[in-house]
Amino acid sequence: MKLCRVGELGKEKPALVDGNGRLRDISQVIGEIDGGVLERGDLGKLAGLDVEALPLIAGTPRYGVPIANVSKMVCIGLNYSDHAKEAGLAIPSEPIIFLKAPSAFCGPNDPTIIPVGSSKLDWEVELGVVIGKTTRNISEADAFSAVAGYCVVNDVSERAFQMQSSQWDKGKNCDSFGPIGPWFVTKDEVPDPQALAMKASVNGTVMQDGSTSTMIFDVRTLVSYVSRYMTLAPGDIIATGTPPGVGMGQKPEPIWLKAGDVVEIEIAGLGHQCQRVTARG
Repeated sequence: MKLCRVGELGKEKPALVDGNGRLRDISQVIGEIDGGVLERGDLGKLAGLDVEALPLIAGTPRYGVPIANVSKMVCIGLNYSDHAKEAGLAIPSEPIIFLKAPSAFCGPNDPTIIPVGSSKLDWEVELGVVIGKTTRNISEADAFSAVAGYCVVNDVSERAFQMQSSQWDKGKNCDSFGPIGPWFVTKDEVPDPQALAMKASVNGTVMQDGSTSTMIFDVRTLVSYVSRYMTLAPGDIIATGTPPGVGMGQKPEPIWLKAGDVVEIEIAGLGHQCQRVTARG
């Protein structure tokens, strides 16, 4: 299933994408798409429904974050060797973890707001892994049992902020730096998360053209590894890193986003995002 939440900010309602790409209102069936629904298995209420009988959502509504009340996004740095190389950093021997705060999360087509003092704004297309149950110290063999599905993430980054210290968080957590969606795609529709084409373009020019097949640490490894160091709650997202082609890696010199630029990212089967870079009002 492809599930999403649509509507004005703070007034989103849950929807299902039908076989013709139309949005169907499922608010009367499950009420919301959140961690509680995932852990209780309430998505099972959608199985066997006559989708055509569900109310259509008219027009082209705004997409919000596809899962409500995500408690945290756990991000993995330098998880593609070519990206580590373009960043001039060593290939990691174990996953590099940092966190993205809920205040950074936004809808997939919401504007990217340039923070005060920004000079090196960048993009990163990433596969997001959605956790479906409370998970601690899970083995790699059992890791997929904790996965509910997948989504597209843009790990927007301000490199000048990021590189001011050994901790990356302040370059990763500004408002609007966590576009998620458009959909949460349940794992039954993604038989192999390590075989997904991924792409990012800026103003129509393709900058990243990669595949999850080239991750250093795969999904199974990451879910197990992260769960050793923190409890993963249902609805949490692991952002699994980005392939080469980000702004700071461009040659002969970096390319940084500026007001008016349009960033589009997509992952095969998981949907497409589009953000316009906007000066703070």
